[in-house]
Amino acid sequence: MSKGNTFENDLLLLIFNAVAIANLADDAASAPLTDLQVSLHTADPGEGGSQTTSECAYTSYARVAVARDNTGWTVSGNTVNPASNIAFPACTGGSETATHFAIGTAGSGAGKILFSGTITPNIAINTGVTPTLTTATNIVED
Repeated sequence: MSKGNTFENDLLLLIFNAVAIANLADDAASAPLTDLQVSLHTADPGEGGSQTTSECAYTSYARVAVARDNTGWTVSGNTVNPASNIAFPACTGGSETATHFAIGTAGSGAGKILFSGTITPNIAINTGVTPTLTTATNIVED
């Protein structure tokens, strides 16, 4: 099974930019998400995982909120990219390697993962490093 290209793009616009899909879905809930939460992981959280699954834990780590609109995300041709680099808090202690990222619904705790992917190249994190996902980071709906 697959989705049509136009619908794939529409779906990404709905999730990342809060743009309604005419006659099908809208963002008019009483309390729609205004931000999506980006997390870093030391292994693939998998389809059954949450945002806490293999989540980075270096000292000062926190998820980053990105606006759920076209100032936060660029959607084009069934692909979504951050509109600007996503910088996580600088490491003040500990050492680990971020291999995956996730886009989810919660600023902390076991948030629902909407999308996840591999970070290439992986980010070696140690004291003084500010892990960053660049605008080249992408999610493709196909």
